Amino acid sequence: MKIAIASDHGGFELKREIIRFLEQKNIPYKDFGTFSTDSVDYPDVAIPCAEAVARGEFTRGIIICGTGIGVCIAANKVKGIRAALCHDTFSARMSRMHNDANVLTMGGRVIGPGLATAIVEEWLKSDFEGGRHKRRIDKISHYENNG
Repeated sequence: MKIAIASDHGGFELKREIIRFLEQKNIPYKDFGTFSTDSVDYPDVAIPCAEAVARGEFTRGIIICGTGIGVCIAANKVKGIRAALCHDTFSARMSRMHNDANVLTMGGRVIGPGLATAIVEEWLKSDFEGGRHKRRIDKISHYENNG
């Protein structure tokens, strides 16, 4: 597993915590920025991160802003991305099992590092169930590809 990770200024501190977690678990990652708390526009980090996941360069992506909403919207504009905003472990698990989410978004101003780490851990260990859920994902992909 290889993770693409990014944040805007509102998610920078939480991203640092998640990177520490990834390093402790020996999970390879690439940081797509930002690299400080200086203000940046969230699409400028979310879209390149999501594009790298969509191209298959990374297994999954994690993107953090102040609320997680803006980066989720931006990432979901990238063809092939199924980004899920999760602030609890149940939603994180279900986003993988039922929705095959390939990008996790979170809010650095919404949750703390302990919960965020638990969410990431749950999200990374959960697998897509397929079956009836695959049929639903296929419908989304069909619309994405054909309008």
